[in-house]
Order: sequence, then structure tokens, then C-alpha cells
Amino acid sequence: MDAVTDLKPASQAATAPLSSTRRGDAPMPDEAPLSMPVQLLSRFDAAQRRAWVNPRLHPVPWFSRLVVFGGGLALTLYGSFEMYKVIDVGPITTLKWGLLVLFIANFSWISIAFTSSLVGTWRLLFGNRDAAQSSVALKARTAVVMPIYNEAPSRVMGAVQAIYEEVAGTGHADHFDWFFLSDTTNPDVWISEEMAFLDLRKRLGDEARVFYRHRPKNTNRKAGNIADFVSRWGGHYEHMVVLDADSVMTGDAIVTLAFEMENDPDAGIIQSVPLIINRNTMFARVQQFAARIYGPVLATGLAVWSGRDCNYWGHNAIIRTRAFAAHCGLPDLRGRPPFGGHVLSHDFVEAALMRRAGYAVRMLPLLGGSYEESPPSLIDLAARDRRWCQGNLQHVRILPAKGLKLVTRQHFATGIMGYLSSPLWMSQLLIGIVLVLQSTYIRPEYFTNEFTLFPAWPRFDAERALALFGVTMSVLLAPKLFGVLVALCEGRTRRKSGGGILLILSALLEIIISALIAPIMMVIQTGSVMQIIFGRDTGWNPQRRDDGSIPFVQIVRRHRSHVALGVITLLAALLISPSLAAWMSPTIAGLILAIGLSWASGQLWIGLALRRMGLLLTPEESDPPHVVKRANALAIELAAEGHDDADCLRSVHEDPEFRAAHELFLPHQIRRHRGEVDPDRAVAEAKLNDAESIEDAVAWLKPKERFVVLHDRALIDVLARLPKEPELPQSVAAAG
Repeated sequence: MDAVTDLKPASQAATAPLSSTRRGDAPMPDEAPLSMPVQLLSRFDAAQRRAWVNPRLHPVPWFSRLVVFGGGLALTLYGSFEMYKVIDVGPITTLKWGLLVLFIANFSWISIAFTSSLVGTWRLLFGNRDAAQSSVALKARTAVVMPIYNEAPSRVMGAVQAIYEEVAGTGHADHFDWFFLSDTTNPDVWISEEMAFLDLRKRLGDEARVFYRHRPKNTNRKAGNIADFVSRWGGHYEHMVVLDADSVMTGDAIVTLAFEMENDPDAGIIQSVPLIINRNTMFARVQQFAARIYGPVLATGLAVWSGRDCNYWGHNAIIRTRAFAAHCGLPDLRGRPPFGGHVLSHDFVEAALMRRAGYAVRMLPLLGGSYEESPPSLIDLAARDRRWCQGNLQHVRILPAKGLKLVTRQHFATGIMGYLSSPLWMSQLLIGIVLVLQSTYIRPEYFTNEFTLFPAWPRFDAERALALFGVTMSVLLAPKLFGVLVALCEGRTRRKSGGGILLILSALLEIIISALIAPIMMVIQTGSVMQIIFGRDTGWNPQRRDDGSIPFVQIVRRHRSHVALGVITLLAALLISPSLAAWMSPTIAGLILAIGLSWASGQLWIGLALRRMGLLLTPEESDPPHVVKRANALAIELAAEGHDDADCLRSVHEDPEFRAAHELFLPHQIRRHRGEVDPDRAVAEAKLNDAESIEDAVAWLKPKERFVVLHDRALIDVLARLPKEPELPQSVAAAG
């Protein structure tokens, strides 16, 4: 691809006056299509890779990579040697070899995390920490898009209004258009979205270029939602900022992303690092604290050694629209789910394809002003984690794709290992138990086929094993200690986290809670991996974002097997050796306490009590950013207006003005071919024809049938003509 051609405007529409994209009450601007061809994973011509426009901006961070991967390799070799010496007491059996292989796999994983966090810590303590500046004029147009899927409209509309106001406050509002891209499948939520959107337009005024599009079918989920926007309207915009439904960003952060993209013609994706906010339950506040205190160390380390080969996390990032359209069309993988079908974790793949095409993928870990939310309980995390697990394991199919950069393959491997590590740790634990059981209860074989002076006892070097355990735990916990060190050295972070003593106590509390939860997640993730390997697909349910607790019966049902496993493991360990039980006590305690921990994880009062005690505080919690406070206030205000609880049929039936607006939102209706009958439409039409009032329609129409009715202008007309109450027979009316 020609580098000069790449710098041209996305289309003639991109250079048109900004006001031309908002015409009356049109829900969307005129289309400006971009071709988005499906990319081949099995073939790639390196000669077609785009050359850097400014090579000086792209130095390869060789030294950082040497420290991370060379240091990780050295640490892994040391740990492997020590583990070999642990088992090299007496004959090395097949089980011992298995233990060694599993240890190497697991230890290498945590070694890379250790060395990466070491690089991040050094950069944060001694490097240049000036964030990019946004106080310059912008030239290009950027779309800010928020894909939504069965979310509370008050939350998403409030968040976008708060971000819009922030961007307007920077003086750069004319360079941004705003889009809600709805894939909602719940008809009540869909109509509530439209009503809330129309109210949002009224609040922001006629000059606001805010748009809404609903897809009748959410093909390929979020990736398909974004692709639909790019292929139909992407030609208007040089860039797009992608948000999640729980995203909040400051105006300075969004403008800085746009500025960085404009001034780096080689950048295809620039990723910010979102911090977790608005969390109140015990578990969510643990995650919020960990992300705020430890996250910067890990993210900075990743950004430093990745350089221009970084990763994309699917939201709170800016993307070059034409490059995305030309190179990031995702293929459907051959075969059936869970390993086949459409790509679930699309963000990693889009970053890989963008980098393959010759565009840089960057991260700005010090940008600030980028926020998201997290699951409120352990069960909610497990539900989201199951989907992420399938998406990351699916990358096994993409890992060997042609033309990918080596660092890109490392990102894929890291994501895959993030889930395979659980069954690997569990297997290592089980083999260790079997070896201890063998040494305790199985008689040695005195008379083997080979001449020996001593029986073949299965033995270990206990002293060396204890030392290696200490090294392993140090490597595992070091990134957290580095994060606390950096936070203590940053005056504002230390003060706004409650002070040095409370910060340290909070870190200790987080380590204890995380250590107890870790074995539960190990078992859950192991089960998820096994389900996926044996072909069980996952759904795509909307995330629960509020702080409401889960019913206790559901918690017991979800974790009773974990408690049983913990009790069985405790009894077996005591029968084998009390020292084994002591060594396994953190794992056993976490499993036995699984029900109580899961219940506590979702409790709002526990999280609020910890906050009153000054524990697990973050700077953004002590001093919330203005955009966050504004978004929260708007969400409460809009929820009080009742749109979130609207009945879709009554809303369309009772308000002719809204009904006309709703029909304007609908796409052009495809003419039905003779002989083609949609069962849901046929049933919905029959029920509407039988209905004597709107109350009959509300009572009879099921969600799928409501969805069909609200997409069909002819059926909407039938619905609109229904009376509010059944008409009385003439004889009864006359008697009355």
C-alpha cells in the first residue's frame, strides 16, 4: 500500500463542513461506505506491507526486550535447575518428569510478568513521565462510538453526555461526532434507548452531532457492530474512538488521543489504559484497588518493551478508520464453536492485523482520564471470564497466521497462557499430591531387574523445595510490591489512597483476599478450559454492572462443588501428611470458604465499611474526576425519569410523536418474497389481529414477537390502531 495515499482524507465526505452530518431529526448521517474485505490468515504477501512514513518514530526497544525476555529466560533456567535438583534425589520417575515440565511452564509465565513489571517500575520511578499534550488545534474528524447491548439507557446516555460536555469544554467539539451503536435484543430496552436518545438530543441542542443506530440482527456481536459502522459510515471520519458501555473518558484524554493519531501518520491504533471506577462491593473494590496500584507498573512495562507492537483491548482507544477498514475485516474460523465460527476476542486479532499491514499499535500508559467498571462479584467475574477464556483459547487457531509480528504472537501466547495456567497449576498440584502419597503408602521395590544397593524410594530435597517455593512466591508477588513502591513514591497517589500506612495495609488485605480467591478461580478456569476443549460454546449475555448481590441459593449452587473439593483435599492431605496439609492450607482454605467468600464478594455493605475504614482506597475514589461525578449524577437523574422501565408496546402505542420518530429510526424494509413466511411475524400478526385492545397485545406478544412488530411499519400501524380498552358491544353501550 502506498504510504502517501494512506494520508489522504477518508473520503470527500471527510472534508465536508462538519455541520453537514446532522440533518433535521435523522438518526444517522448520510452513509459514506468503506470497503472492509475479509482478511486471509493463511496467506500474506510481505511486499504489500506498508512502509513507515517516519522511521525515526519507530525505534525497536531492544534493551527492554532483552531485559524482559532474557531476564525471564534466565530466571526460568534457574528455577528449572532448582526444581530438577529437588526431584533428583533417588530415581526420577515419569511423575517427577511431569512435575518438572509443569513447573517450567508455570514458572516461565510468572517470570515474564516479573521482568516486565521490573521494566515498568524503572520507567515510572526514573523515566520521563510527561503525558502527551492536547493543547493544540485538531484538523481531522473523529467519530466516538459506543456499542451497547441490553444496557440501562440512563447509564450509557449519561456517560456520553458527560464525555460530550468535557470535550466541548476543551474547545474541540467541532471535530467529534458521537454514535450509539445498539445491538440490543430486548425490545423494552431497545425502545427505552430510543426514548432516552431523543431526550439526550433535546438536552444537547441542535448543534450536537449525536446519532443512534440499532441493528435488527447482532451478527458477529461487538466486532460485527463496529464493522457495520465502519463499512457504512466510516468514510466520514479519519479516526474513531471506541468506547465500551461502561467507559468514561475525560475531554483531555479523548482530544489527546486524536492529537497523537494526527501527529503519528504510522499509528493504526493508540490504546489508553483504563482505570476501574465506581466500584462499591467488596470484590469490586479489591479489583479497583489492584488495577489502580499494580496496574500502572504492568501496563507501563508492557508499553515499554512492546514499543510500536503493542496490543489493543477493544475500548478506550483511537483507531485509524481507513486502515481498520482495509486490514481488519475478521474472517470466520472454519469449524464449529467454540474454536470455530466468528472471532470472540476480536481486539487482539484486529491489533495483529493492523500491525501486519504495517501500522503501529501504541499504548499511552501515562495518559490518564480513561475509566471503566468491573464485575461486582466473584460469580459475575466468572461469567465474563468464561467468555474471555473461549476467546483467548480460540487464538490458538490464529497464532500461526501468516505475516504476524513475533511480538504479536507473544501477545496471543500471553492471553492463551493466562487461561491455560490454571489447569497447569492444578495439574502440578495434583501430581505433587500423588508423589507424596506414593512416598508415604507405596512400598519401595527392593528387587528390580537392575542391580541396586538401595531400594527405589521416591524422595525429594525438602530444604531445596522450601527455598524454591519462597523464590516462586517472591516472583509471583513482586509486581504487587513494585506497584506499592511506586504508589508510595507518588505524593498524590499516596495521600489520596489514605496515606502510606493505610496503603500498605490495603495492599496486604488485597493480597490475602486474592490468595483466598485464587484457588476458586483456578478450579473455575480449569473447568472452563475443559468445557471449551470438549466443544461447549458460551453465550454472550449482557454484563451485570450494578452492585446488587446475588441470591444466596445461587451462590451455594455455584460453589458447593468447590467446597466439597476443599474438604476432600483437606482430609486426604491430613491422611497423607500433616505437613502436606499445612503446605496446601491456602488452597484448601480458599476452596472450603468458597461459598462465604463468594457471598461476601458481592456485598455492598462490606465494601462501604472498608471504605469508611480507609482501606482499598484509590485516588479516583477519594477525589472523583469531574467527568465521573457528572456521569453518575446524570445516570441517577435519567433513571428517575423512568425510561429504563418503559414497556415497548405501550410507549409506541401511546405517543404518536415518538412512534413517528421510531419509524424514522428503522432501516428500509426489505420486501418479502412470495412464499416466504417468517413464523414469528406470522404469529405476531395473528395476535395483533385478534387483539381487542393494547392490553391484549401486551399480554399476548412474546419478546421475539414484540421485536418483529417493532421492526415492521405495517404491524406498527396495526398496533397503533388498537384501542386502549376493549370496545363494548352496542347493546351494552346503549344500556349504559
